Amino acid sequence: MLNAMHHAVQAAANALRAARRIAVLTGAGISAESGLRTFRSAAAPDLPPDMQALWKEFDPQTLATPEAFAANPDLVTRWYDWRRIGCLAAEPNAGHLALAELERGLVQSDGSYTLLTQNVDRLHQRAGSRNVVELHGTIIVWRCTRCGEETEPAPEPMTEFPPRAPCCRDPRALLRPDVVWFGEALPDCALRAASDAAESCDVFMSIGTSSMVYPAAAFVLQAAANGARTVEINPDPTPISPRMDWSIRAKAGDALPRIVELMRTG
Repeated sequence: MLNAMHHAVQAAANALRAARRIAVLTGAGISAESGLRTFRSAAAPDLPPDMQALWKEFDPQTLATPEAFAANPDLVTRWYDWRRIGCLAAEPNAGHLALAELERGLVQSDGSYTLLTQNVDRLHQRAGSRNVVELHGTIIVWRCTRCGEETEPAPEPMTEFPPRAPCCRDPRALLRPDVVWFGEALPDCALRAASDAAESCDVFMSIGTSSMVYPAAAFVLQAAANGARTVEINPDPTPISPRMDWSIRAKAGDALPRIVELMRTG
């Protein structure tokens, strides 16, 4: 097993070293290594006591919809602000840092690098990644429900719920997180950038994602159909594992630094 994993890590490093165009897709797994819970485990003992009672009556997944926000903006924005503060408190891990190093090296040699992420925490940017496509938006930025103007709230917990939009005098103008909720379409610009990267890359890496959420799960298959070599890094098998050139059963924070090191040293 260890020999097979070593072979996969070495093969992935060789493919990445030879690539001129690299695309990467990341999911909740890489953020979980920084201590951020995945969406379905958001209800946890460290929630504020008054919110624990709320979560006995509400499924967090039902809060991530436009309908939930319209029905109870106070509850929805309180939950998202709690998640926002958690994201701000988290730190990029070794996996985030290795991807930023990979991008720097490729760009310095005039290559092309695109990081597609399903995560809303902006840990990739804080690690130093530059060409990041946020498929599901970000919780760090909020936007006005009337005019759409974006704002980045202060790094402290909000004190008004639902938060009023500072850009509009209309008392009905609220702030909502700039994330993609269930029932909402992914941004056209993000989809185009993702599709372009998948079609043109030499290597596509899928990292820390279950590969069950579409359209993101289709990008690696699109890349493979266009001749790219494919790498999966995930502790557990996923539906796309049998179709990958190399599947590495490890955490991103363990595998990625090793791959980047092997790219340098051979």
